[in-house]
Amino acid sequence: MIKIDYKDSRSLHEQIEDGIKTLIINKALAEDEQLPSVRELSISLTVNPNTVQKAYKQLESDGFIYSIKGRGNFVAPVSHTKDSAKIKELYENLETSVKALMYLGESKESIDEIIDKIKEEFK
Repeated sequence: MIKIDYKDSRSLHEQIEDGIKTLIINKALAEDEQLPSVRELSISLTVNPNTVQKAYKQLESDGFIYSIKGRGNFVAPVSHTKDSAKIKELYENLETSVKALMYLGESKESIDEIIDKIKEEFK
């Protein structure tokens, strides 16, 4: 499910957030599917429960999950409302990544292929 890399420069909660986001984006976790409890995930990853709680709180803030008091955390349905600040941030990240790829010698065609592949996955 999620792997923690202690050599990674990112904090543990960021690695957990990114791992869960990846599972959601790749549809390994379905909408409204319940996530492991904070305790269960902290035990399986051998991290402090506060670390998992921090990751879950950020994921909820970002709209990837929602919580129901007394029941747990669940994968949020795909939102069709536009979060313009988040969209702007993602476009900025995309622009930075594309510029870096082009600087490193990647062709426009290679980048377009990846974008087309991603678009096909979401049809």
